[in-house]
Amino acid sequence: MADIPSRTLPFGSLATAMVTPFTADGAVDLDTTAALATRLVDDGCDALVVSGTTGETSTLEDAEKEELYRVVVETVGDRARVIAGTGTNHTSHSVEMARRAQRAGAHAQLVVTPYYNKPSQAGVLAHFEEIAAASDLPIMIYDIPGRSGIPITTETMLRLAENPRISALKDAKADFAAVTRVLASTDLDVYSGDDGLTLPWMAAGAVGVVSVSAHVATAGFRALVDAASRGDLAEARRLHFELDPVIRAVMTHLPGAVSAKRILHLTGVLPNAVVRLPLVEPTESELAPVLADLAEAGWDLDGTGQRA
Repeated sequence: MADIPSRTLPFGSLATAMVTPFTADGAVDLDTTAALATRLVDDGCDALVVSGTTGETSTLEDAEKEELYRVVVETVGDRARVIAGTGTNHTSHSVEMARRAQRAGAHAQLVVTPYYNKPSQAGVLAHFEEIAAASDLPIMIYDIPGRSGIPITTETMLRLAENPRISALKDAKADFAAVTRVLASTDLDVYSGDDGLTLPWMAAGAVGVVSVSAHVATAGFRALVDAASRGDLAEARRLHFELDPVIRAVMTHLPGAVSAKRILHLTGVLPNAVVRLPLVEPTESELAPVLADLAEAGWDLDGTGQRA
């Protein structure tokens, strides 16, 4: 893999939000986690998010998360940034996870908007500031109102940007005007939190993407991010269109963890596609549109599970 200048970014430029591999009986599979982390970095990722939404963080125990952080740091921490998913809807619990992430050697943390509680913006601000004060790890805020139930307003984001430990934003709000104000008015490194918006967000000044689809199209996303970074919009646009059916396959029919794991299993990367309840593996009819999108992208998954 060629040297990637963006390695100097505290959160990298291409971060895959890693799935958490499980054994057939549902235990965390640390060996497969290490192998997947190695593969992703070898193929072009300069950052990995461990125990984020796609990592099924809501069904992981705290000790499991800490061990996942540690294993990924030990495996690829000298070659990529390891970003620990530490956010919960319970501030003191998030503080505890931030401390566990630091203890495990993570380089940074991804902290989602507190979900379900629907706090006021004052509560959102206090939540993030409490977590920022709890460890030395820089924070990437994750704004995803579709899951959290509330957006982080632009005014709140501008105030959060004043905190020296809050240095990045993963935006999954799809509000271009709001992102533009953050880019224009703060020093935050902004990342697309929607795979399909990587190009438009980077064209406006974002530095990269935190991606689920990059599990199965790492090289394509690496090329897209690099093209956008150097201002080669013609090449970036070509790659954007090329990646579109793959992104649809991973992101539009099933929960991202379910589709990513199934595709990784079909292509021989993972030994199984086990997820934890309440997620379940897809039926054949549910999987059909995923395979159709991959076929549109030129993927020929034959009966042996190999990509032609």
